[in-house]
Amino acid sequence: MANGKLVIIGGNENKGIETSENDQVEFVAVSILARIVKESGGKDSRIVIIPTASSIPDEVVENYMAAFAILGCQHIQVANIRKRSDTDQPENLNLIKQANCVMFSGGDQSKIAKKIGGTEMHRILMERFQDEHNFVIAGTSAGAMCMSEEMITGNQGKEFFRKGGVTSGKGLGFIPNLIIDSHFIRRGRFGRLAEAVTRYPHCIGVGLAEDTAVVVTNCNSFEVIGSGMVIVFDPSDLSFNNEPTLEIGEEITIANLKTHILAKGTHFCLVDKIIKHVNFSLYYSV
Repeated sequence: MANGKLVIIGGNENKGIETSENDQVEFVAVSILARIVKESGGKDSRIVIIPTASSIPDEVVENYMAAFAILGCQHIQVANIRKRSDTDQPENLNLIKQANCVMFSGGDQSKIAKKIGGTEMHRILMERFQDEHNFVIAGTSAGAMCMSEEMITGNQGKEFFRKGGVTSGKGLGFIPNLIIDSHFIRRGRFGRLAEAVTRYPHCIGVGLAEDTAVVVTNCNSFEVIGSGMVIVFDPSDLSFNNEPTLEIGEEITIANLKTHILAKGTHFCLVDKIIKHVNFSLYYSV
């Protein structure tokens, strides 16, 4: 059981930039980034941004610096890892060792897995996440999808529900028995995630809408926060799944795939696979 927390974001989270003063007040109170700051220990926490997944890392960093500044944070640093050899440079390892929170940006999740997976930095992240109660790993979009052991890497065209239509690989493995998909509703990824859980029926599928996140505690339960919905696919009681017997390109048939639609404030148990309770008190002053 891990002691740290994960904040897994579906992408395009509100950053409080270029909004009215009233909107910024609300952003400070209830935004996903405000919750990250709170879980990390408050305004004085050390937050390290890792823009490895992005093709525009400088712009990504600038936006997060501005957003965290609105929240009153002054200790924001960047581990600018552009190639695998950057990962275990002493200055980057020291940032990870001293951080209260590490946040992975969006982009291409495969870049994170290839450049960070299996490195000394990965080992430190995993060790701190396992051992430290106040250590937070956050990620948005690609940075969210890389957190699981089984990771969706893309899809071959629009042919979901045909074997091989969804491509996958190994993520960083902070949370087992989960498959994560982002931008879930806006980009219509229901078929992609459903097919993924037929391939890995020991995993629960979690589809995150934009500006929506789950806060995972002890790797056994999560709370939904943000402005959208979370869709959960539970394949544990499938009565039929022909995916293992098919050839590439053949149509998949599944039966009794449980689906949950969860709004903010919902607490979901990943062990019992049931809703624990719903809490609508979601203001996170930092």
